[in-house]
Amino acid sequence: MVKIVETSVRDGHQSLFATRMTTEEVVKLCEKYDEIGFHAIEVWGGATFDACMRFLNEDPWERLRKVRAVCKRTKLQMLFRGQNILGYRHYSDDIVDLFCKKSIENGIDIIRVFDALNDIRNLQQAVKSTKKYGGECQIALSYTTSPIHTIDYYVKLAKEIEQMGADSICIKDMAGVLTPEDATKLVTALKRECKLPLELHSHCTAGVCEMTYMAAIKAGVDIVDTSMSPLSNGTAQPSTQALNTALKNTKHDPKLNVKAIREIEPTVTEIVDKYVKNGLLNPKSFQINPNILTYQVPGGMLSNMIKQLSDQGALARYEEVLQEIPKVRKDLGYPPLVTPMSQMVGTQAVFNVLSGQRYKMTAKEVKDYLQGKYGKTPAEVDPKIRKLIIGDDEVITCRPADLLKPEFEELKEKYKDIAKSDEDVLSLALFEQVAVDFLQKKYKAETVEMVEFEMFI
Repeated sequence: MVKIVETSVRDGHQSLFATRMTTEEVVKLCEKYDEIGFHAIEVWGGATFDACMRFLNEDPWERLRKVRAVCKRTKLQMLFRGQNILGYRHYSDDIVDLFCKKSIENGIDIIRVFDALNDIRNLQQAVKSTKKYGGECQIALSYTTSPIHTIDYYVKLAKEIEQMGADSICIKDMAGVLTPEDATKLVTALKRECKLPLELHSHCTAGVCEMTYMAAIKAGVDIVDTSMSPLSNGTAQPSTQALNTALKNTKHDPKLNVKAIREIEPTVTEIVDKYVKNGLLNPKSFQINPNILTYQVPGGMLSNMIKQLSDQGALARYEEVLQEIPKVRKDLGYPPLVTPMSQMVGTQAVFNVLSGQRYKMTAKEVKDYLQGKYGKTPAEVDPKIRKLIIGDDEVITCRPADLLKPEFEELKEKYKDIAKSDEDVLSLALFEQVAVDFLQKKYKAETVEMVEFEMFI
C-alpha cells in the first residue's frame, strides 16, 4: 500500500495562487481531511507563515493550533529550509531549536527539512532539535539534474542522511523535472541502499508528474504527495482522487475514504472558484509547460523572469535568458534551482543578458553565495567568475551558522513591548518588519479602551 500526504492546504494553494487561502478555509478542509485516511496532511511551513502575516493579517501560530484542534487522527506535517527555517538567511542555532520546539508544541508531527544546496551541515540543528522534542524528522533531497547530480550522488547523500538520524527521506522535485525513467532508477537505487521510508514530492508543471509517480510507486516508493482536486495539477501536485482511483484494487491501493472525499469536494471547488473570480488564481497556473524539461527551470522561476523582463521592456529577450540560465548554473557550481538559489540564478541570467556583459552586475545574494555564506556549493565554482564577483574576499569553509551568535534573547528584549509569547519572538526573528506591523495591529485590536464617565440619574 502506498501512503498519501495531502498537500492542498500548503503546497497546493502556494503553487497555484501564492498561498492566499485563509485559516478559516484551511480549517474547514482539514476537519474533513482528517476522516480520509491520509498518512499526513501538509498544513504549515513553506510560504504560509509569511503570507499569513503579510497578506491575510492572520497569526500563523493560531492557524496551526486551530488545525490541530480539528485533526484528531491524522499527522500534521510542515516544510522548512533547514538553517533558513522559513526566511531567506541563516538563523542562529537557538532560533532553529526553539522554532522546532514550538512547532511541535503547537501541533506539528512531521518536520520536513531541506537545504537548497544539499549541504547537510545546514540540516544538523533542525534534525537534532526535531528529534529532541519528539517530532518525526524527514530530510528532503533537493532534486536537480547536472553532470554531478547523478544516482550515485543521491545515494551517497541519502546514506549520510540516514546516519544523521532522519526518520524518512523525501525526493523533493521542486521543478517537476523528474522523468519516469529517472524516477525508476533513482527510487530503485535508494530503496536498495537505504532502509528509511522513501517519499516523492513533485509538481505537474512539465506534464509528466503523474507518469513519474506511477513509475516511482512501481519501483517501491512508500509515500507520495498529492493535492485534492481541483487544487491540483498545473503548478501543484497530482490529483489525490485520480491517483487513489488509478491504484484502486492493486497492491498499492491507498484505501482512502472515498465517501469523505466526495463530501469535501464541493467545498474545495467553492474555494477554487472564489480565487479564480477574485483574480488571485490565474487559470494559466493549470497549464503545463513541457519546455521546463528542456531548461530544467521551475515554473515559478519562469514567471518571475517574465515579470522582470516585462518591467524592463525586454520580453523579446526571454529566449536569450533561458539559454543563459544553464551557463550561470555551471559557473556557480550547479546549485539546485530551489529557493533561494532559483531566484539568484534567474536574476543573474537576466542581468547578464540585459547588461550585455556577463557578471557586470551581480546581486548581493550572489556575492554572499560565492563567499560560502549559504553553504558548500555542489560543484566547484569557476575561479574566474568568483574572482570577478568577490575579488580577494575570504571564502568561508565552515558551517555558516557557526559564525552566528545567539539571537533569541536579544530579540525578546528588543521587542518586549509587542511580543507576548516565544512564538511572537520567533515571528519577529523570521520576518522582522512584517511581524512588527502584524503584532502591533493584532494586539491593538485586542485592547479594549476603558473610558471613565459619570452616571446621572
